[in-house]
Amino acid sequence: MHRTTRIKITELNPHLMCALCGGYFIDATTIVECLHSFCKTCIVRYLETNKYCPMCDVQVHKTRPLLSIRSDKTLQDIVYKLVPGLFKDEMKRRRDFYAAYPLTEVPNGSNEDRGEVLEQEKGALSDDEIVSLSIEFYEGVRDREEKKGPLENGDGDKEKQTGVRFLRCPAAMTVMHLAKFLRNKMDVPSKYKVEVLYEDEPLKEYYTLMDIAYIYPWRRNGPLPLKYRVQPACKRLTLPTAPTPSEGTNTSGASESSGATTAANGGTSNCLQTPSSTSRGRKMTVNGAPVPPLT
Repeated sequence: MHRTTRIKITELNPHLMCALCGGYFIDATTIVECLHSFCKTCIVRYLETNKYCPMCDVQVHKTRPLLSIRSDKTLQDIVYKLVPGLFKDEMKRRRDFYAAYPLTEVPNGSNEDRGEVLEQEKGALSDDEIVSLSIEFYEGVRDREEKKGPLENGDGDKEKQTGVRFLRCPAAMTVMHLAKFLRNKMDVPSKYKVEVLYEDEPLKEYYTLMDIAYIYPWRRNGPLPLKYRVQPACKRLTLPTAPTPSEGTNTSGASESSGATTAANGGTSNCLQTPSSTSRGRKMTVNGAPVPPLT
């Protein structure tokens, strides 16, 4: 199985920061020729007097370098999700700017350019934000298919569909804490473990609600849908140790019985099998050297 490693945001900084201004990407823009990325305002200002990439000196364009740069929305979304509070601070700066200069025109007139997009609409979360989630017992795929028919026909018991519970938790809460809460709430014995799932996929214990919101396709159009199941805790089995050759044990069927008979008659028995009678008289070689036949 692949091992999951957690890394610090500082280790990713070289991939998230603009080489021109030294800050995190804002409106990340990529040069088509070399795929180096910068802040949009930084690279546009730089290309007004230069036609080469500031990192690798590749020529961007001979006459009109601005035609060879593209907005990189995917990279910008990654930066907003990895750097806490960056999106919120940027939106506030934009709102303050257009409030101070109301006659300034927005280039494409989008709400994000004017700073009027909230973190909830963007899908971004902060550690101290409260997340609404729903938790219910996990039913296997087979059980859901069996119940699907009666529910579609309207014959299902509505009282059985009220097993969903709703919670409000900080975005920094981990799956491990949620599982402990469910264990204490339901008095689950220690020999069982509580597992939290998103749809049919079990979640890692160190995942936070913020991680789940970023990893899975939850668009904040309702409570975060989680499920749980209770399973017996796996215990490590101790395998019996293999017998050592000094014990004189042989596990080879007929040879074992003959060895046991010899030992019972006062003889000695070892783990080496004597070759069969058909092999006697034949020449044998070990590492290319002839060995005299056994007699």
